[in-house]
Amino acid sequence: MASSKRAARPVTHHLGKPWCEALELPDGRRAILRPIQPVDAGLLQESFKQLTPEEIRFRFFRPLKGLSDDFARRLAEIDRDEALALVVVELKPPPEALIVAVARCSVLSEGDSAEFAIIVGKAWTRQGLATLLLKRLIEWCRRKRLKRLYGDVLDDNIAMLALADSLGFQRFHDPDDPEVVRVELPL
Repeated sequence: MASSKRAARPVTHHLGKPWCEALELPDGRRAILRPIQPVDAGLLQESFKQLTPEEIRFRFFRPLKGLSDDFARRLAEIDRDEALALVVVELKPPPEALIVAVARCSVLSEGDSAEFAIIVGKAWTRQGLATLLLKRLIEWCRRKRLKRLYGDVLDDNIAMLALADSLGFQRFHDPDDPEVVRVELPL
């Protein structure tokens, strides 16, 4: 009988607040998953410094040297009725703890769909964080009774495309930009 290789998955423990979970990662590290807070703007800037140019390009589709104060503030301050942004933070004392992953989705103006984006720092990949985060975004969208969730992914972001495939997203190629693939999940 052939053995099946299981994907790494974090063990989660709900913390009694919406969207808050303690995580035990397959490699033994611990982290907290929670909604982003306005006070996280500075932490986003510090954590951004740990990202590789490829991670930044996969998330923002262009190179960025850093997050300006204004941009970090806009990322950290969201309308909780129209968006969800989750962060995974290292389980370390505050001066040392960094944000190691961010997932966000925003309801579009037509009100029946949401767009998502996820970034996981390279040192934290292969721990199931992107899968967990995308599942939480899907859950939030379903609770909001949205009809679809989509994201735009660069065609060389093989890991994100594989994750979307594994969760039932359909792929659509952008005729105006062959480097971008839209992944879409009917809800």
